[in-house]
Amino acid sequence: MKRTVLYCLAIFALAIATACSQNKTQPATTAVPHLEKRGPTTQMIVDGKPFLMLVGELANTKSSNLEDMQTRVWPMLADKIHANTIITGMSWSWVEPEEGKYDFSIADAAIENAKQHNMRIVWMWFASWKNGLSSFAPTWVKANQERFPRAQILDGKTVEVLSTLSENNRNADAKALAALMRHCREVDTTHRVIMVQVENEVGLIGDSRDRSPLANAAFAKPVPAQLIDYIQKNKENLQPEFREVWEAAGSKTSGTWEEVFGKGSKTDEIFMGWNYAQYVDYVAQAGKKELPVPMYVNVWLVQVGDKAPGDYPSGGPVEPVHDMWRAGAPNIDFLAPDIHGISFPETAARYTRLGNPLFMPEERADPAGVADLFYAYGHFRALGHSVIGIDSVQRLQGRGFMGAAQGEVPPPPADLETLPLAVAYKTLGQLAPYILEHQANGTIDGALLNKQNPDVQIKLGDYTLNVGLTRSPRAPDVVPDLIGYGIFMAEGPNDYLMAGNNIQVTFTPNTPGPPIAGLAWQESGRFENGKWVRTRILAGDDSVLRYDFPHIVAMGQSGSGVRLSTGEQGIQKVKLYRYK
Repeated sequence: MKRTVLYCLAIFALAIATACSQNKTQPATTAVPHLEKRGPTTQMIVDGKPFLMLVGELANTKSSNLEDMQTRVWPMLADKIHANTIITGMSWSWVEPEEGKYDFSIADAAIENAKQHNMRIVWMWFASWKNGLSSFAPTWVKANQERFPRAQILDGKTVEVLSTLSENNRNADAKALAALMRHCREVDTTHRVIMVQVENEVGLIGDSRDRSPLANAAFAKPVPAQLIDYIQKNKENLQPEFREVWEAAGSKTSGTWEEVFGKGSKTDEIFMGWNYAQYVDYVAQAGKKELPVPMYVNVWLVQVGDKAPGDYPSGGPVEPVHDMWRAGAPNIDFLAPDIHGISFPETAARYTRLGNPLFMPEERADPAGVADLFYAYGHFRALGHSVIGIDSVQRLQGRGFMGAAQGEVPPPPADLETLPLAVAYKTLGQLAPYILEHQANGTIDGALLNKQNPDVQIKLGDYTLNVGLTRSPRAPDVVPDLIGYGIFMAEGPNDYLMAGNNIQVTFTPNTPGPPIAGLAWQESGRFENGKWVRTRILAGDDSVLRYDFPHIVAMGQSGSGVRLSTGEQGIQKVKLYRYK
């Protein structure tokens, strides 16, 4: 009896010791990365805290080059570019090269490298579709057209695009993503994987809809009750591009696709949008059952010169079919536009309607792209901003595929930290806790300026910020040909924290009291480990913006303000006072 008691005590003590040992190595929280509504914004929560994603997207297949990733890319992104998250391709053909046999070696390498460099991962699930094509599906899928049918376009021509109407296609894709996410749940104990992009730029190119026998049969059937119910319940909030089509056809609540929405390419696009949304939602749901991280869909936007669906991917979540995706894909957390030089402010405004959080998977790394990211985090309270091809120094210089600059490629700079994106991410990384706090409090905004739009007024806190491109004090009416941007946070009744480049800011009170705002104190600096380190006290020539005092007085201004420029004056703290 005594021996049994002693044995039980020993086992109990061993269990306690083992538990204590395990607790020392486990992460601080077991919460899965997720989205959370905080004040007027939606934020990414990682390890129990808001997380501002400073992101880069790798070239499609880059992560399969394990040696270059480990020795060059991961250290460069973490130490030189100051990114904290990568979007990296994870191909169905890599994960399941033979049906039912899984290979997670590329995923495991990425997770381990992310852990070593304290970075996070967004998987790009290249599976049924990548840029609308099915090039990343495994051979056992591509080679068995009877089991895994393709879409067909005009004249019955088959294309290398898996049909959205095939349950075999959908179920095989979902099974593979579920296997990947289950593996991540088991091995990724420090939450390196925080999001998944399900497929890539989905939609049919070359025709407005799939004309395969499966698709034709579905097109001739009544519009699904699930979609009709959504339309009836959301009449007041339907997107204008979709509402216009539905109302023009008579606002019907039953019938075939052509009876409810009319004949033509717009109806074809709505049909494709519904079927892509249903398919992708099924795949996402399977993945989330294993690891419920946020999942999104990225968007190939309508380009200049596109005339109809099929010129751009028909059914992808562009504005006319946003409602199809909201109704048909509840497991997709948000829709994410790929900017690629398309007007950012207008696109971002459309993709933040009805509370869709802003995340840009593919942007440029040139000064225009950097300006967009400041505006995104400040004005649109973005989750994250990603530069495409971030593993390429050429693209980081704003050149190459989708780059803004052309011509001969200059040699890479001796120090990559001088590149515009690296400078921007270093600044935003310092400001991240404050950006997140002010996003949640609604006390943040941003500016994006150029020669065509050189000035803007922003009401923030107790003042209106008059933000303009930097001018010469001796020629204040001469507008320079610059790209200017800034992010502004109201820290108190008279206190502001701001950062940016090529802009100047004056202040106008918007509450009762003395009508003129002056600078009581101004300093530049940086944040180290969350603490402000002042580098310079600013006044005099640092702050005088113009000398035409009769005009200044008539404007109710002091003539002084803030100049923001990358480098020593890139981040500033300002205290204001008022006089009459």
